[in-house]
Amino acid sequence: MAVQEQVLKAELHCHIEGAAPPALVQKIAKREEIDVSSIIDAKGQYRWSDFTTFLSAYDLASSVFRRPGDYAQLSETYFRMLAAEGAIYGEIFISPDHATSAGLSYRSYVEGLAAGLERAKADTGIEGRMIAVGVRHFGAASVERVAKEVVSNPHPLVTGFGLAGDEREGHPANFARAFRMAGEAGLGLTAHAGEFGGPESISAALDFLRVRRIGHGVRAIESTALVDRLAAERIVLEVCPGSNAALGLYPVLRFHPVNLLRRAGVRITLNSDDPPFFRTTLGREYSLTAKTFNWTQEDLRVFTRTAIEAAFCDKATKERLLAKVDNQKLG
Repeated sequence: MAVQEQVLKAELHCHIEGAAPPALVQKIAKREEIDVSSIIDAKGQYRWSDFTTFLSAYDLASSVFRRPGDYAQLSETYFRMLAAEGAIYGEIFISPDHATSAGLSYRSYVEGLAAGLERAKADTGIEGRMIAVGVRHFGAASVERVAKEVVSNPHPLVTGFGLAGDEREGHPANFARAFRMAGEAGLGLTAHAGEFGGPESISAALDFLRVRRIGHGVRAIESTALVDRLAAERIVLEVCPGSNAALGLYPVLRFHPVNLLRRAGVRITLNSDDPPFFRTTLGREYSLTAKTFNWTQEDLRVFTRTAIEAAFCDKATKERLLAKVDNQKLG
């Protein structure tokens, strides 16, 4: 048995619309009479060629989900898959802007996702939480609207707030008010940075948004001073190696900086981002990185522990999950 198959896993960075299996998208698209043949090939895989076409495929696939029950089916499907790979915890990014596009209220959207998550938990035991995200390239006013909606409609499973979208647009200072609102409401904070933006994108997110977690963050490796800061301040990076390789940030996995960052003392977690689009899963992320960088089971257990320690969930849940990880006998 491969080393990663025995290790309990946890995930902090996955966009739920981006986790939709092509077969599920095709099924709901047929009901809604939406043509998705341009983005799903004859083998049932998503079809895209670069970042622009990936975004187009993502948007079209997301658009088929129109009802609370659709979102329940989506979240249940994903969390069952996570559990089958040995995950005991997962966080998903949810997009209120997608709910609006689908004609759903924020409350209906969240209740649908929560229903699916709870069904998966009842059957598998997996714990899950949601992080509502604003879309950076929609502008500061849009992100503030999302923050207000989330704060005004609290849900026990929505425990975080984040910033996604094109990090090359809009300085983090523009979104400081939204993050302040979310933080004052007790939500955990994270922001995408250091993927298509350089080290300065990460520094600005830390300085202006007061986050303790960074989505991606891998381009920190281009600045020794920033790497030292991340390690000293114990900032957690939500690293998505398969996604980064698929989108061309690094030509092959062995050139990915995740191991250099780990060896420099940066706190690392492994994540799948938009798994079926990048033909990956959380289990595959653990597997391929372990093989590529010769990591041990204990190395992988540290990643899982880090994810749970940084998770946006209550203390009692963290302690219970950490006990599971610590008590697991590895072969």
